[in-house]
Amino acid sequence: MAKGKVPTIFIDGEAGTTGLGIRQRLEAMPEVALRSIDPAHRKEPEAKRALMAEVDLVVLCLPDAASKESAAMAASLGADAPKLLDASTAHRVDPAWVYGVPELAPEQGQAIAGAPRVANPGCYPTGGILLLRPLVEAGLLPADYPITVNAVSGYSGGGKSMIEAYEGDGHPAYELYGLGLEHKHVPELQTYSKLSRRPIFVPSVGNFRQGMLVSVPLHLDLLHGSPTPFSLEQALSTYYANSDWVKVVPAGVDGKLEPEALNGTNVLELRVFGNASRGQAVLVARLDNLGKGASGAAVQNIGLMLGLQDAARAAA
Repeated sequence: MAKGKVPTIFIDGEAGTTGLGIRQRLEAMPEVALRSIDPAHRKEPEAKRALMAEVDLVVLCLPDAASKESAAMAASLGADAPKLLDASTAHRVDPAWVYGVPELAPEQGQAIAGAPRVANPGCYPTGGILLLRPLVEAGLLPADYPITVNAVSGYSGGGKSMIEAYEGDGHPAYELYGLGLEHKHVPELQTYSKLSRRPIFVPSVGNFRQGMLVSVPLHLDLLHGSPTPFSLEQALSTYYANSDWVKVVPAGVDGKLEPEALNGTNVLELRVFGNASRGQAVLVARLDNLGKGASGAAVQNIGLMLGLQDAARAAA
């Protein structure tokens, strides 16, 4: 690396849920060195700017407005600017940033590796996009299909306030939210799934700490060529045949799926549940919302951006 033999990383917002998860994973990588601002100077913009100039990569784990401010600060460093990985929603559909889902397309990993600015994906869109994009690319799913994405996450997905609420008293066992249909994840879900019609997205939270299920119901006769559930599964299997982390798994016969089985991993599983005689299918993605849905994905991207894929694979 240009700034030193061992790549250095600064996590801007390391005290948050995602920041802590990224830090924990990076601490298992001796190939990188973590840097932090002296607590006595943590609110001083110039202290942050000086540290940014010294490191190779900055991870932004901040609210959207603060991420934009930090990104602008980094850009002001010119030749000393570090690479940026933004975990917020601020830059996910910004064409100046590369979308951080290596499995999105065959060339995406290379694009991430060469990018100065990468937007880490949202947890819900990661599942939805990886279900839908291959079917659109294969010509099976019309881009204007009226997609509905239903999803449930553990309460850690809501950050500190939701964690405190669910680990305190008086919380609900299960709750739908985002029912104003303006959830901030919809733009990336539509953009990177290559959908021309805006999807309906209905998120929910359950009384478990982490884990996630993302499901998409389909009427097979409205798809191109009226495919069978098996042909949908085959299309997904072909698309992810060489993936380290995305696995297409047979649906099973009991018609059940729980959300916590992949907790602590960077694995994402895809299944096609179908009833050919009824002409219906439900696509389901299972992942850890704090793993492949956040910190694990970030470490995967950091490995690509710093040329440390093997080390990141072990840590993610």
